[in-house]
Amino acid sequence: MSSSERSLTSIEICAGAGGQAVGLHQAMFKHLALVEIDKFACRTLRANVEGVDEWGGCEVLEEDLVKKFDTRRTMTALRRGDSDGDGGVLEPRELDLLAGGVPCPPFSHAGKQLGEDDDRDLFPRMLDIVQQLQPKAVMIENVRGILDSKFDGYRGRIESDLEDDGRYPGGHGYQVCEWDLLEACDFGVPQLRPRALLVAIRKDILELAALEGVKYEWPTGVSAEQITVAKALGISMAERLESLKRDHPELADRAQNAYDKWLGDATKADSVAPTLVGGSKKHGGADLGPSRAKAAWRALGVDPMGVANDVKACFPERDFLRPDGPMLTVEQAAIIQGFPRGWKFEGGKTAQYRQVGNAFPPPVAKAVGESIAQVLMAARRAADRGAAVPQKESVSVSETSEAELAPAFADNAADREGALVR
Repeated sequence: MSSSERSLTSIEICAGAGGQAVGLHQAMFKHLALVEIDKFACRTLRANVEGVDEWGGCEVLEEDLVKKFDTRRTMTALRRGDSDGDGGVLEPRELDLLAGGVPCPPFSHAGKQLGEDDDRDLFPRMLDIVQQLQPKAVMIENVRGILDSKFDGYRGRIESDLEDDGRYPGGHGYQVCEWDLLEACDFGVPQLRPRALLVAIRKDILELAALEGVKYEWPTGVSAEQITVAKALGISMAERLESLKRDHPELADRAQNAYDKWLGDATKADSVAPTLVGGSKKHGGADLGPSRAKAAWRALGVDPMGVANDVKACFPERDFLRPDGPMLTVEQAAIIQGFPRGWKFEGGKTAQYRQVGNAFPPPVAKAVGESIAQVLMAARRAADRGAAVPQKESVSVSETSEAELAPAFADNAADREGALVR
C-alpha cells in the first residue's frame, strides 16, 4: 500500500529503532514524524524509511524533546498527509494518533521505582503535548512496573488529567480505554516481554464511533500457539551454518555439530526467549541480560555472554563454535523482538544491539494500532455521513499562545537503555 493510500496519521516520540513504528505502519498508519534523540537510532530510522514510497512523507526528527522540540514549528512544518493530496498544515485535533513511550527507569523493577519523584519522569510532559496537539487517540507504552499498586495514585492523576475536558480548547477530553499489560509472546513474538500500554481516545471520537456500533476493544492476542526460539531462529541459524561451511570448509564438521547441538537444546527447551535487554551506554558491552536470563539462554543452546558478528564478518571460534552454543547476531536478536527480516540497523554492533534490546515488539504495536484504528475509522464513517457531536470552537495553531506551545517532551536514550525490563 502506498503512502497516499494510508489515511490515518500518526506522530511518534521516543521512536528508537522503529519497533513501534513498524507495528503501527503494518496497522495502516501513515507516520508524519518519528522523533528520537539517539543518533544511531535516527540513522536506523532513516535507512529504513527515507526514499521508501510507502513511508513517504515521514520525517525523522533527531531532537532533544526538552531543549529543542518546538510543537508550533512541528505542527506548522508537518503536512497532514491527506489521502486526497491536500497536504495542508497540521492543525490541533487533526492528528489521528500520538504514540510513543516515555523513559522507563522511574517505574522499572530494575531501578528504585521513584515514579514522579524521578527527574526522568516525563508523563507530565506527555500530557502537555497531548493538550497541544489534541490527537484523536493516544498510545503510550512503558514497563510493567508502572502498573504496580504503589503507582495507583499516580496513574489515577494521569487519567484524570487526560479526561478533564477543561484542559482541551475543543471541549472534549479523553477517555482512558485501557491501561493494562500485554505479553509479547501472546502476539507471535518468541519472547517473554510484558509491556504496559495506555490507550486513550478523545470522547467525541468514541461517541461518533458508537453511532456506527463500534466501541474500543482491547487486543487479547493473535497467536493460538507460542512461537518458540527453535522455530523463530531455525532459518537464520541454518544460514549461519551454511555460510560458515562455505567460508571455512575445514570447520564444516565442527560447525554442523554446533548447529545440531543448538537445535537439539532449543527444541528440547521448547520455549520462548527471556526478555531481551538493551543495556546502558554506561555499563560496558552488550549481553543477553542478568543471571537468570543468561541461564535461560544457555538452556536454549545460546551463549549469552555477548553478541555475534553478522554472517559476513563471522569469527567462527568467537561467534559460533562456543562451548555454550552460538551467540546471537543482531539480526537474530531482532527476530526475537518480532522485527521483520530486512529491517536495517545502523551504528556499531553494540549500538545496534542496544537499539534492538530496547525496542517495542512490532507485532504488539500492530495489534494495539489495529484496535485503535477500528474506532478511528468508524468515527470517520459517521462523520462522512453527516453525524456529529456537539463541539466548542477549536483553537488553531495561529491562535495558540507561545506559552501553550512551549517545548513539551524529553527523551533520553541512555535512560531508556538503562532500564532492565522484566
